[in-house]
Amino acid sequence: MIHDTLEQIEGRLEKAGSLGEQTRGELLQLIATLKQEITDLSRTDADQAQSIAGFADASTREATRANPKPELLGHSLDGLSASVNGFEESHPRLVQIVNRICATLSNLGI
Repeated sequence: MIHDTLEQIEGRLEKAGSLGEQTRGELLQLIATLKQEITDLSRTDADQAQSIAGFADASTREATRANPKPELLGHSLDGLSASVNGFEESHPRLVQIVNRICATLSNLGI
């Protein structure tokens, strides 16, 4: 289920006309890394891994909408960021990747 969600994110990013090629490539690379990190986390905390994937999905959906709503993007990014709280020591790379995804999506100019 988690991998299905992440594949949907990849599909959405590939089709998003509002993204430049560089940003699209960066986000796709980040999502690929996120897949690896979430797989590791899901072995010990499947619910939290699903939560992170869900917030990543909501955030990318909001960022790539034809008519983005900055308030909704902000809420979804806040949720994504909060979903990795407490993992700084046990999964520092996961936190780093999620923070980079948040920064990239928030910098899309909306």
